[in-house]
Amino acid sequence: MKRNIIFVLISASVIALAPAAWADKPTPGYNYKIPDKIMTPDTVETRLGTLKFFDGMPDKETVDTLYDGLDIIRGVETFLNGIPATSIEGLRLGFIDAGADASHKVIVMDKLLDSAPLFLTGNTDTVYAMTALDLKRDGPTVIEVPPGSGPGTVDDAYFRFVIDMGIPGPDRGKGGKYLILPPDYKGDLAPPEGGAEAEVDGEKYFVAKSTSYVNLLILRGFLVDGKPDAATAMFKSGLKVYPLAKRNAPPPMEFINGSGKPFNTIHANNFEFYDELHTVIEREPVEMLEPELRGIFASIGIEKGKAFAPNARMKQLLTEAVAIGNAMARAIVFRPRLEGFAYYPGSAWGTGFVGGNYQWLKDGGTGGRNLDARTMFFYQATVNTPAMVLKMVGKGSQYAIATVDKHGEYLDGSKAYKLHIPANAPAKDFWSVVVYDPQTRSELQTGQPFPSKNNKRDKLMMNEDGSVDLHFAPEAPKGKESNWIQTVAGKGWYPILRLYGPLQPWFDKTWRPSEIEPIE
Repeated sequence: MKRNIIFVLISASVIALAPAAWADKPTPGYNYKIPDKIMTPDTVETRLGTLKFFDGMPDKETVDTLYDGLDIIRGVETFLNGIPATSIEGLRLGFIDAGADASHKVIVMDKLLDSAPLFLTGNTDTVYAMTALDLKRDGPTVIEVPPGSGPGTVDDAYFRFVIDMGIPGPDRGKGGKYLILPPDYKGDLAPPEGGAEAEVDGEKYFVAKSTSYVNLLILRGFLVDGKPDAATAMFKSGLKVYPLAKRNAPPPMEFINGSGKPFNTIHANNFEFYDELHTVIEREPVEMLEPELRGIFASIGIEKGKAFAPNARMKQLLTEAVAIGNAMARAIVFRPRLEGFAYYPGSAWGTGFVGGNYQWLKDGGTGGRNLDARTMFFYQATVNTPAMVLKMVGKGSQYAIATVDKHGEYLDGSKAYKLHIPANAPAKDFWSVVVYDPQTRSELQTGQPFPSKNNKRDKLMMNEDGSVDLHFAPEAPKGKESNWIQTVAGKGWYPILRLYGPLQPWFDKTWRPSEIEPIE
């Protein structure tokens, strides 16, 4: 009897504590109440259209719609995530078009980078020396960097940092020998990211190992008295690139003058983008990319060891996907919504390197990878190095970009604008403003080969207080020709402000350029 009383009391307690759903009216077709949040209605309205289901199972028309949508989504994801790889591939192909089809053939912008070649937001202020390494063909490769070289970097085939050279590198601008190991290197050397000094066959090298076979080598030389001659001579007399296996008889260097020559280094924004990406995936080791990225690419047919041959349906969907992905990248660049983009409250001036992390990690990695920040950078810029995000007072460079005027409108090449550069610009070396074409994200092609102004290279008209007003218009404003950067009627444009040797007022934001003001 006592046992029965205890059982009744326990049962009553359990019933009293049981969720109210136990007592709810059963869902039709079930024995119990089923939570609404796990159910799928018979019709669902979406931007893909009306989706129809029989008891949670999509009908044939809905299935076709959903698979089309999924393939388009995967195609868009492939575009946005594949930009770093195709950007390197675009550079490699462009170098070949210019004649640099081997690592000992180096393109030198001997008269600076003008608007003829297409390079993502390249500058007009330093002398570039560039080539692509092919570690699969050449094996471990030596790069002899001459003393006095400015910032230089090697990036892998996904634009990830391998090692710095020159001033920010371990040679600290004194020059030295670098050794880049291929991903399949099996020797005793095991350098960390960023490289380490090691002795190889009795010689000292700064050694780094890449995750890919193709790598970008890019070096910069500084102007002397506003001229590129000294830097050009430095590279042509001191830069050497050769396989380690041929160190006793290296191939003679060939320097290709790249200034004033039209050639393209930018990835495709149409279906050809996927072909470019497939080339990279097929050439590089599987381990170059993490499985998640490989899975995204493979979902649309881009997989190592397999031909990329989409059928007519898939090609049509991917053609739409790349158009959407390209449009999304342009929204991210030209109308950024990223937290941390703006330099100043209410200002159009912002950073192209949002987050301050060269690996694009958000909050040190706890927030994952900031994918939109990575897209913003690589859709319009090149070269990835920790030096770009370090606060180095008086060293390196800092950048600010604006894509709209003070009223939030795009910059129209048919109209006139003014930019006020206050006195005492916080740049130990010099500052410059370069104007770019929103279509190509390269220097704007106008009647001026260099669509830019540099306070050391150009004789600018200064105001009484030491400030400078720059003018942008199709025609030069009378009496202000020296401060005029030409624009093109019917085209857009946008500027990048660069500070070389940035000083503390830039970092603490006590110095600020004006917004870009339309002139009526």
